[in-house]
Amino acid sequence: MTRHNEAAGLPGEDQVTLRSPAELADALPYVLGFQPDDSIVMIALHGARGRFGGRLRLGIPRGPEEWPEVCDQLAECLISGSERRGVRPDGVVLFLCQEPAEGESAQEAMERLRPLAQRLRIACGGLEVPVFEALCISGGRFWSYVCPDRRCCPPEGVPLALPGTSVMAAAATFAGVQVRGSLREMEARLAPLGAPRADVQERALDAAGADLVPRILDGAGSATVRAQTLGLVGRMLDTFQAAPPVADACAADLRDDGLLDDQEAAAMIIGLQDRRTRDRVAGWMEDADADAALRLWRALARRCVGSYGEHAAAPLTLAGWVAWSAGDELMARVALGRALRVDPDYLFARLLHQACNEGVHPKLLRQCLRREDSERSGPADRADRAVHAAVHAELERLGDLAAAERLGVAGAPAETAMEMAGPVESAEPAVSADCGEVAEAEEWEESGESEDSGEAEGQTERESARERRSGPAGPGGRSGPAGTSAPGGRRRPEGRPRTRRRTGGRGTRSRR
Repeated sequence: MTRHNEAAGLPGEDQVTLRSPAELADALPYVLGFQPDDSIVMIALHGARGRFGGRLRLGIPRGPEEWPEVCDQLAECLISGSERRGVRPDGVVLFLCQEPAEGESAQEAMERLRPLAQRLRIACGGLEVPVFEALCISGGRFWSYVCPDRRCCPPEGVPLALPGTSVMAAAATFAGVQVRGSLREMEARLAPLGAPRADVQERALDAAGADLVPRILDGAGSATVRAQTLGLVGRMLDTFQAAPPVADACAADLRDDGLLDDQEAAAMIIGLQDRRTRDRVAGWMEDADADAALRLWRALARRCVGSYGEHAAAPLTLAGWVAWSAGDELMARVALGRALRVDPDYLFARLLHQACNEGVHPKLLRQCLRREDSERSGPADRADRAVHAAVHAELERLGDLAAAERLGVAGAPAETAMEMAGPVESAEPAVSADCGEVAEAEEWEESGESEDSGEAEGQTERESARERRSGPAGPGGRSGPAGTSAPGGRRRPEGRPRTRRRTGGRGTRSRR
């Protein structure tokens, strides 16, 4: 599930009036910052004029048998999160976004999802928060599950406005706001490579594991392998940074894939399964290195093919961490969400995802990782434990601040710390009142908090980042894992990497 706290929408004092279900449907990509394909989107409404508050997004569960439990959890999450960060919502606006299945019309898709919309309305109503509008968007059209007026919401649906022609699009263009494309397009940048390249990469991963795992299990060699991994990652960061920029995302990813050979990629993927190595490279995301690091981690995630799919949790989490630290919270959530899909127990991804959703400043976690990097002794999961403690301490602090705001600012409810809507203001509806409450969202300005003296603690690390990345490499630049621990806190014996056990099928891997 995706929950956000950034302001998605228009900067400054600009506000946009949404007068109808059509304008709500057209505004959704600008509210989220992307096209939410295959998604449930819920937005909390506050006040008599329906000011947008917190929002959340979840992929639509495939099986209808899952819908009742998911709906109850979503309603509880949105409402309790709003209460924790501000005040209880006065209502909800709901969107179901899904393209028709093969052989299915858009109207049939809408009818198939109608029970899901009804179950969500029941779940919210059971918590005494009504759903004022529920829209289905499919096949370039929208339908309202709430409005009975055929003049504005006919049974065959209403075509969405042409891109760039809606009131929200005009205001967003004026303000310089752009939609990042669809969620599917962003996730495709992190998806494994296809055949025939995947077959070659998987054989390279097999060879890297066979070569490196015995050296890891020989405890005396684990530190050497770790240094080799760090050295190889450092050199690849330099290579990525030296490559000229490419504007088109697809072309950029193809270029980045060409910068890595299969053996180098395999060595880094295996090496990053060691949490000590992963925690060291997590600190290499300063301004000068952030773009190159993000591109490298995405490229490595695409190389986790076949039976090595779960190995992608490490580079995906690193991609999410770098994106979040650089201010790109949307890409951060996409990467962290995918990391948790390939390995739901990967603790570092879970902690970062929670911290990002709850509005914890990444500066706090940067300081934590730097501190752990300077104290390199201790168990392999030391950084995970430290980040865990830092996240929960900050969440407790944020909860105390929210409570103080509720007590100290009478009549001025705080926004929730979930996904913040863009600055949309309601007015008197231009259509039948049956279309429901129209939504208003006010600008959420994040604190302009500057990097304070706490960042000074990391100055030495920033200045010596490239020096740290110059560790020795093995023959041909190959490197490998060291002291791997199971993600998500499931401990392996110190120094034991992930291994795979052949059981008839190719590449079946067992987690120890």
